[in-house]
Amino acid sequence: MTKTIIKAPFRADHVGSLLRPERLHQARKNYSDGNISEKELRDIQTEEIKRIVDKQIEIGLQAVTDGEFRRLWWHTDFLEELNGIEGYIPEKGYLFKGIETERYNIRNNGKISFPTDHSFVKDFIEFKQIVGERAVAKQTIPSPNQLFHKGTRNPEVYPDIQSYAEDIITTYRDAIQAFYEAGCRYLQLDDVYIAGLNVDELITFEEDLSRQELIDLSLYVVNSVLENKPDDLIVTTHLCRGNYRSTWAFEGSYAHIAPTLFANEKVDGFFLEYDDDRSGSFEPLAHIPNGGPQVVIGAITSKFGVLEDKEEIIKKIKDASQYIPLDQISLSPQCGFASTHQGNKLTEEDQWNKLRYIVELSKEIWG
Repeated sequence: MTKTIIKAPFRADHVGSLLRPERLHQARKNYSDGNISEKELRDIQTEEIKRIVDKQIEIGLQAVTDGEFRRLWWHTDFLEELNGIEGYIPEKGYLFKGIETERYNIRNNGKISFPTDHSFVKDFIEFKQIVGERAVAKQTIPSPNQLFHKGTRNPEVYPDIQSYAEDIITTYRDAIQAFYEAGCRYLQLDDVYIAGLNVDELITFEEDLSRQELIDLSLYVVNSVLENKPDDLIVTTHLCRGNYRSTWAFEGSYAHIAPTLFANEKVDGFFLEYDDDRSGSFEPLAHIPNGGPQVVIGAITSKFGVLEDKEEIIKKIKDASQYIPLDQISLSPQCGFASTHQGNKLTEEDQWNKLRYIVELSKEIWG
């Protein structure tokens, strides 16, 4: 059978999460209060997913997502279903700029592996049926490196980080194969951990390893996971600096990670945040091989509703093309619109205007 390779990431793409409508928030509350069944909640989620799939296609996106409408968090919902990982309520939430997040996290409590009944695979099958042949169904999951945050590994289960890494690699290989068999051909690994390796003070990472050792480990894990991926499966990664109620977790360029990760990570595309001054310059892009991964410039912010000046966005793309060929560049929001169920501080109309704007700009820039 001939394999068809999709040309993703697309000129106009998006990271994944979308604002949850009030109907979905209310359904979640009704379910938590015991007023509706799990099936009733799922039916409402499905109806809303159908609505936003139609909308994404209507505005011209070639890759569509389910908006992460069945999740509360962009990462914990997936990770806590892995064997050997559990969700829990810590004493404190994540510290973002001017705010502490809702308290919830994951931790290692046993040997890690991928369960054959992981709900995300079932959800993708249903999602792909909704999309049909109208667009490419894009699946987002947290990067395997999200499991390397300080305090996640249980030293009683994994006394050393290398054995921990090997089980994570096997787990994600199995996960990718499961999604592939379910029909997924466009998969994105969302990675706050790697982007965080750029910050000056590594406060949430393994204290007995240097920054470069952590970067090398991150590269080893992702490349090992992707070592034998099918040729017709596109895998990208989104390097995020935090996205919670329109706030952010840290700032800094990609300079520390670029010589290692940009130069050598075996993904098909990098979704990078370049929406404000926190992002730093485009110089790190010079480490991405010409003809290598597509570089998706997140020049449109998902945090606020005002549309950016068109000429400023075109200039950003032109500036980026000084370091990597224009044909190797795409455009997207810098992050999702709702990495957690609370969402960012803009309206759903703002969200669709932003995505439509990206489609229009991509046609003007690339034709």
